[in-house]
Amino acid sequence: MRITALAGGVGGARFLRGLLHGMATGLVPEADVTVIGNTGDDIWVHGLRVCPDLDTVMYTLGGGISEERGWGREAETFTAKDELAAYGVEPAWFGLGDRDIATHLVRTQSLNSGYALSDVTAALCARWQPGVTLLPMSDQRAETHVIVDDPSGACDDLGNPMQIAIHFQEWWIRWRASIPAHGFTVIGMEDARPAPGVLEAIESADLILFPPSNPIVSIGTILQVSGVREAIIRTAAPVIGVSPIIGGRPVHGMADACLQAVGIDTTAEAVARNYGSDLLDGWLVDTSDSDVVSKVESLGIQCVAVPLLMSDLDATAAMAARAIDLANLTRA
Repeated sequence: MRITALAGGVGGARFLRGLLHGMATGLVPEADVTVIGNTGDDIWVHGLRVCPDLDTVMYTLGGGISEERGWGREAETFTAKDELAAYGVEPAWFGLGDRDIATHLVRTQSLNSGYALSDVTAALCARWQPGVTLLPMSDQRAETHVIVDDPSGACDDLGNPMQIAIHFQEWWIRWRASIPAHGFTVIGMEDARPAPGVLEAIESADLILFPPSNPIVSIGTILQVSGVREAIIRTAAPVIGVSPIIGGRPVHGMADACLQAVGIDTTAEAVARNYGSDLLDGWLVDTSDSDVVSKVESLGIQCVAVPLLMSDLDATAAMAARAIDLANLTRA
């Protein structure tokens, strides 16, 4: 069995860890898993190329993630961050851990030497052995920016707030998504091509999964890469999504702010509707959202309500097993 998953950071990584745990315990059939990771969150910080979502998947599946934070390294220290702040070096709001810096140094040196991001990612994974093939969505730089009212309060000649684009990481980390977003734009997406192996992983898959990652700035960004959405629509493999929304609230992070920015309600039904039946064959919602099952099925998407809280590895493995059960149901 070949499974291809589109994933962002924490939510996607934890679901994938549960999937692998399910395989190890016999709850889920053995499979070769390929993960197409979002790189729209990537950013240059202090001269280093940082790939937050790729690293979160790699660290989580490789056993090095900070369980408390869900991102960065376990037993991390931030001496370099404190020293940079003492020098007054910006951005002070984006902190690189001392252990984490090593990954970014290796990546940056390799990129500067002419290696593609996909090659560098494979080399980094050789250390961490995540148990999956991890591919960036693209080797080209395509960074998500957020359209917001200028935080400085600047206005135009008519007194209307000036709108500016800031990097997604600044909106997400510095401002904690507290500044209302007017929309998102991915700088460089027009030149982004699928990284080597991405389309092949979609076309050869027996199952495609959308884990509970952010549907707008994680999975949604991957789907913007030229040819990716079309390849998924063409595939004969069932496409099963797991709702990142439980009871009108995001499972992790601030996905509600992203949904609101593009006019989508923070509900499991609305997220399924946004993906659409041209992409999704099946949709898992939480038992607390069982009232939307019939509404989702009216869209032409098979829907099942199951427990979706990733409280531990066994619970997450059970979620993954239900996703595979739903895939089998869509084949019937």
